[in-house]
Amino acid sequence: MNTIRKAALYSAALAVLAASAHSLAAQAAAPDQPPAAKAPATPAPAQQMQNPFAPAPAPPLPAGMTGSDTSDPRYTLKPGLWDAGEAAQGMKHIAFLKKPDAFQINATTPDDPKIQKALSTIGVPPGAKIPPSMAMVLAQLAFANSDFAFQGNHLFQGNFYGLNIFDISNPAKTSLLTSLVCPGGQGDLSVYGNLLFMSVEMPNGRLDCGEQGFAPPPAPKPGERPSRTPPADPARFRGVRIFDISDIKNPKQVAAVQTCRGSHTHTLVLDPNDKDNVYIYVSGTSFVRPAEELAGCSGDAPDKDPNTALFRIEVIKVPLAHPDQAKVVSSPRVFIDPRSGALNGLNNGGAEHGDPKAKAEDTNQCHDITVYSAIGLAAGACSGNGILLDIKDPVNPKRVDAVNDPNYSYWHSASFSNDGSKVVFTDEWGGGLGARCRPTDPNKWGADAIFNLKDNKLSLQSYYKLPAAQGDTENCVAHNGSLIPVPGRDIEVQAWYQGGVSVMDFTDPAKPFEIAYFDRGPIDPKMLVLGGDWSAYWYNGNIYGSEITRGLDIFELTPTKFLTQNEIDAAKAVKVSELNVQNQQKIVWPNKLIVAKAYVDQLTRSKAIPETDLTAISDSIQQAEKSKLNKKSAAKLKTLGDRLDSSSASVSDPADSKRVGALAAILKAPTA
Repeated sequence: MNTIRKAALYSAALAVLAASAHSLAAQAAAPDQPPAAKAPATPAPAQQMQNPFAPAPAPPLPAGMTGSDTSDPRYTLKPGLWDAGEAAQGMKHIAFLKKPDAFQINATTPDDPKIQKALSTIGVPPGAKIPPSMAMVLAQLAFANSDFAFQGNHLFQGNFYGLNIFDISNPAKTSLLTSLVCPGGQGDLSVYGNLLFMSVEMPNGRLDCGEQGFAPPPAPKPGERPSRTPPADPARFRGVRIFDISDIKNPKQVAAVQTCRGSHTHTLVLDPNDKDNVYIYVSGTSFVRPAEELAGCSGDAPDKDPNTALFRIEVIKVPLAHPDQAKVVSSPRVFIDPRSGALNGLNNGGAEHGDPKAKAEDTNQCHDITVYSAIGLAAGACSGNGILLDIKDPVNPKRVDAVNDPNYSYWHSASFSNDGSKVVFTDEWGGGLGARCRPTDPNKWGADAIFNLKDNKLSLQSYYKLPAAQGDTENCVAHNGSLIPVPGRDIEVQAWYQGGVSVMDFTDPAKPFEIAYFDRGPIDPKMLVLGGDWSAYWYNGNIYGSEITRGLDIFELTPTKFLTQNEIDAAKAVKVSELNVQNQQKIVWPNKLIVAKAYVDQLTRSKAIPETDLTAISDSIQQAEKSKLNKKSAAKLKTLGDRLDSSSASVSDPADSKRVGALAAILKAPTA
């Protein structure tokens, strides 16, 4: 699969926004084709363009594969942008904030002048003959909400048009603090101390954050192929911006580090042995800019140019005392073949989504990289492969393993389990504008793939996909999520675009299952438009959803048979000062009795130890809480903890054995 076809809609558009209208249409159409189809060798003339975003007939399920559940209440929800039907289980919607006016297109018909204005800012020539619905989708892309970062009581929400900062000190009454207009897509964010980092990839990004973009290139003459790259311009910026946010209401850009392919995403990396600097791993997925615009850039194949900007990531070093001196310090060749030295040492393995004729294509980019410094590893979701990196030397990450999968189309993002024994990779099949949760879409496609990780080797265990079927006009595929810190379990909350939010338990990697969800009906019942949840992350007690078209959603978990109130409260006992999901931090639970109660609930659910023992522990915890943990109650808890410790080895299930040990440790030394 080529880079354009396998990426999300927005990735596809990035590579061609400055090209002529018919080139844009041909490239953007590619992601929504059936898996076995290939993009035409030459673009269709503008006047013959098909609408790639109109719902396509759903193909039959491949033999032996299962699709999503049409009996789920999420399948028949009422459509609408603001008044859609809603369905929830185990989640309560507590707040919604509409996007600020500056980030709204505020147009409902394709012939509205605001549509053409938005298109012109992202490089589409005036008068381009684009199907009306396609024009609407691309114009909305210019104002799409994207990813989150968190710090203290502040939430930072990226957007293709800039960023917004919210006060979440009271999540149910979240308020907007400031907006910064700074176009360039896709606005991926990270925060550290007084610094905020922002990814910029689209060719409308300017060094000065100006919203005027650049003049579109002239249309090609008849018979000429349009250029995929805009003319070089010294004012263009594609890379990572760095802002000083000491004054949270007035961010100031202090550095702008240019890269050859821009920054689709980036990852904040902390070196435990270096307190003076932070590092940024840059993942670029778009076209390589000309050397006339940034010296040293080359998009040639490695056999033509060993210094090609393909087949690598970039590492930016940011001196904390002088962030203005940030610069690229290495360009690791993470796809290299260690035996031959070939830069293009990995590929997608050939077969894709059941297509035996699909050819192997080289992996030349990472979409997203999640680092877990506590274990010295990173998981890279790299288009045709999932890779594992040793990051003990963060400037020079080294690949230690790589996997591919015939059911995977585009490796998009990754999460580690807290103990580092599992990795969840996502497949963004069809990109951000593919309807991939229909009843006829196999539940192994566009899903999560769950791997065991042992001795630096990945081994596939199972898949997880949103179980509820979605309609033909709902873009739906696995997207960004984070761990929920329920002790004793591996739980992840995840966004599925218009599939909504799903909470998955993958404690047993062979048997993942859904424990909570929230969903709305389709935005439009007749046309597939860009919308839904880009990211869904847990932060200090709540779930925050970045809704692409509408704004910001805030949820809280509610108890069900799958998750008790004690487990929810134990998760809320974990507080962090910052959260950048792709810089995964080890979760440490306090020795509080609420955490012990969560373990008791889990052991009751699994019946791992006798009910009489659990009842005695529960009664003793209740007495200790009433006495405010006096000496007598603490001594009784310690006795029970010692007894549990001696019996933990007899518990056969490994997960339950760990819970018994963790419960015993709390009972022996509880904190208020």
